[in-house]
Amino acid sequence: MKLHTETRGDGPRRVALVHGLGVRGAMWGSLADRIAATGASVTTVDLRGHGASPRADHYTADDMAADLVETLPTGLDVVMGHSLGGAVLVRAAAALAPARAVYLDPGFRIGLPTKGLAGKLFWAAPALSLGLATLASTPARRKREAAYSPEDRALLAESRAGLEKRLAVDVFRDIAHHPFAAAPPAVPSTVVLSADGSQVVPDALATELEGLGWEIRRVPTVHHEFWVEDFDATWDAIQDRV
Repeated sequence: MKLHTETRGDGPRRVALVHGLGVRGAMWGSLADRIAATGASVTTVDLRGHGASPRADHYTADDMAADLVETLPTGLDVVMGHSLGGAVLVRAAAALAPARAVYLDPGFRIGLPTKGLAGKLFWAAPALSLGLATLASTPARRKREAAYSPEDRALLAESRAGLEKRLAVDVFRDIAHHPFAAAPPAVPSTVVLSADGSQVVPDALATELEGLGWEIRRVPTVHHEFWVEDFDATWDAIQDRV
């Protein structure tokens, strides 16, 4: 599936950005502008079911990775994925063959039950189960979102309003049942983890990946939203990799 893309800047370095679940490419906003200002052309994509890209009958990380390969050229200088975008990018990296891949809190693993009675009960009513699973973190997340810029709050609200409810269920189900298996990186790769990073890249997995040749960086002063919450801390962590 061909995805909707937007490009800013016309520098010789070519960078692509892949957003997380429930938003769209425009959410990269100020970060995309900063990268473009360094002398790059920066392309943002809307994953299937998000933004201006087509809707689909099913949503898996493999489907989205195939879309990415169909949409982006091979051999870019950098491709960066955030959250779900990281789970998609890791499945597409070998085919896209960028000079470097950068992952911000990539959705490599999700701590949701998949086996036994607990797994059956959880996925029998997944929308309800996922809602309950995130309930405890909701007040803190809403407090952080209240401090976002008006532009980012508007983009977030618009993106969520247009999201198919089953998309999130499909994605969480897929990644929970098919977590990323640690392996050497297909291309030189940097993983940047926030204070919430262990929820998607557990500490044991991060250590294993580092031993396999992945570069692991940590930004403990920000949460999963990275640049939307603290642009400067995020930029300091990635500027030499984009």
